[in-house]
Amino acid sequence: MVVSLLFQLPEGPTVAVSGEEARYPVRRIFCVGRNYAAHARELGNAVDREAPIWFTKAPAALCHAPARIPYPPGTQDCHYEMELVVAIGGTGFRVAPEAAMDLVYGYACGIDLTRRDLQNAAKAKGYPWDTGKDFENAAVIAAITPAAAFGAPAAQRISLAKNGAVKQDAPLDEMIWSIPELIADLSRLYHLAPGDLIYTGTPAGVGPIAAGDRLEGHVEGLEPLVLDIAPAE
Repeated sequence: MVVSLLFQLPEGPTVAVSGEEARYPVRRIFCVGRNYAAHARELGNAVDREAPIWFTKAPAALCHAPARIPYPPGTQDCHYEMELVVAIGGTGFRVAPEAAMDLVYGYACGIDLTRRDLQNAAKAKGYPWDTGKDFENAAVIAAITPAAAFGAPAAQRISLAKNGAVKQDAPLDEMIWSIPELIADLSRLYHLAPGDLIYTGTPAGVGPIAAGDRLEGHVEGLEPLVLDIAPAE
């Protein structure tokens, strides 16, 4: 049976891979919140060590850096959150932490843009805060570096500068939940597969963006991320 479509959708997003012509197709985007204690405290949140706090972004939110994007709509207080992104390259369900790293294809610099005013308003009412997190260009990512070239995440520094001034700077080993623990926990909830991205949380120092800003994100050993903010459309 031939299936006809009312209209054609664009192909799914992809991410460049350092040193490769082939690109990494994106299937799903998972994000973990409050994974650095200092960041949780700076937003007035308790440090929760019971389990990772998960939320998702649609693949349509992906933005491949370097890029220039308009200031996001519907907000007066959009924040940057610099993160290490894990790109999954294997399949796994209910994976043990000691086997979790076998699923990793590579790593990338990422920024989780957040409409903080919308998020805070939703949280105050006990509502879901999807609109604060999931919107166009909200999942910024630089080129992926294969795991073999990066090595194991340990004490590499993660940092972000806004207009040349460093705003975030911390070692990756300050994460509350390590990469193997995150993958293992997420695999209890989902069948992980190639194309899944995991944004692993942000260190302290998050703050607002404005038109004219340039954000430069770094994780030692990965390709840097550059994002320019244009006026709102």
